[in-house]
Amino acid sequence: MSKKGGDDPADAVDALVAAIAPQLDPPPISRRDVVLVTGPWMAGVSGLVTALRDRLPQQFVETTELGPGDAPTAVVFVVSAAAQLTDSDCALLDAAAEHTDVVIGAVAKIDVHRNWRDVLVANRELLAAHAPRYGQVPWVGVAAVPDLGEPIVDEMIDILGAQLADPHVARRNRLRAWSSRLQTVAQRFDRDADGAGRRVRVDALREERSTALRQRRQAKSERTGTLRGQIQQAQVQLSYFARNRCSSVRTELQSDAAQLSRRNMPGFEAHTRERAAAVVTEVSEGTATQLDDVAQAVGVAMDLPALETMPTIDIAPPPLQARRQETWLMLLLGAGFGLGVALTLSRLVAGLVPRMNPVLEIAGAAACVAIGLVVTFLVVKLRALLRDRALLDRWAGEVTSSLGSAVEEFVATRVLAAESVLSTALNADDEEATAQVSDQVSAIDSELREHAIAAARAAAVRDREMPTVQAALDAVRAELGEPGIPHAENQAEEAGETDD
Repeated sequence: MSKKGGDDPADAVDALVAAIAPQLDPPPISRRDVVLVTGPWMAGVSGLVTALRDRLPQQFVETTELGPGDAPTAVVFVVSAAAQLTDSDCALLDAAAEHTDVVIGAVAKIDVHRNWRDVLVANRELLAAHAPRYGQVPWVGVAAVPDLGEPIVDEMIDILGAQLADPHVARRNRLRAWSSRLQTVAQRFDRDADGAGRRVRVDALREERSTALRQRRQAKSERTGTLRGQIQQAQVQLSYFARNRCSSVRTELQSDAAQLSRRNMPGFEAHTRERAAAVVTEVSEGTATQLDDVAQAVGVAMDLPALETMPTIDIAPPPLQARRQETWLMLLLGAGFGLGVALTLSRLVAGLVPRMNPVLEIAGAAACVAIGLVVTFLVVKLRALLRDRALLDRWAGEVTSSLGSAVEEFVATRVLAAESVLSTALNADDEEATAQVSDQVSAIDSELREHAIAAARAAAVRDREMPTVQAALDAVRAELGEPGIPHAENQAEEAGETDD
């Protein structure tokens, strides 16, 4: 190993790195002249610490005795001979030896595990495969607190003494500290440029953006479809309701017309118009109720324009005035019918009354004439009553027909007005909701642009700084003699001249 930058090994290593990457701060550690003994739980760390303290003058500590930023001179990593290394064990060693290059592996409790040599070989291979820096780590079997006999730590003491006696220990440890520092910087550059957390946030923002736009489109389509369906349903139901009420009133008026007498016939017109007005009122109230239900189903407020006037039926009064021709015809028919009855009765009476009684003959003839006149009068009256009933029935049919047209037109007009009002209100709500979604999408786009700018800046920083950091890391690794890194005595100087 070459020495540069003065007599202090740490200063020489710092000068080596500063020649390549002068902008980097030195590792923030405090090197302590202690040996850290560590390992997994129940591996026998405390027993080995006690045994080594009894045999060597160096200070041996456990992990809990080191403060933040303290780095030991050497690390003794203890594992049990009961099982091979695990990934968590390797991670524990990485944390303990992050800034220390001198590492010794110890397989403990060899007094009770006869296959400890196989475990030792397997551990050496597993640790070398975990990280190239551990390929040259010496491994030794120990029994710090055996069941019988003295502790078996002589080989450990020899190896540890040889490692600590190496004059390059301080330089190697400083190089290892710089290697960890440079790896951390490189990982930070990669992490900032890759931005795993940023990618997760960007993916979440994009999903939120697409979800907001999709929900807005779906909500608008659903509300428009709901309004269209509700309006069509209201149109059908109200039209059926209006026709049904008109049909019911028509049946009612026809029944009333068939039972009219001459005395109450003059009031039939007013009764008919009253019933028609009642139907108009019922249809109007039913329409208002149905359209309010539509507004509630759509979820918007509706304020229909007030009705100036209710629908009216323009129809002439019933034609009850008798016509001359019809009157003469009824009189002739009635007279003929009465004459026929009188002649029939006179013949019947003539057959019953003796011929030689003139008084009875005169009385019978008078009675027959009287009966004929009564029959004539009844026929004329009944024929006139039936004629008027038929006229009123026809007139009632015309009234209900006109009523049906009026209420259906009223229903269509009110439904059309409601559709216009609801569409306007729905469009206003949609515009407001769209504005809110637009604000949300704008905020998301702004954050996405910020993340894109941050990613670009991080990538630019990495592209600018990473070559220098990688050159310094390669130089440090070359000084450490790690596999795969060619060792060149003048690598640092050449890299520094290139930067200049």
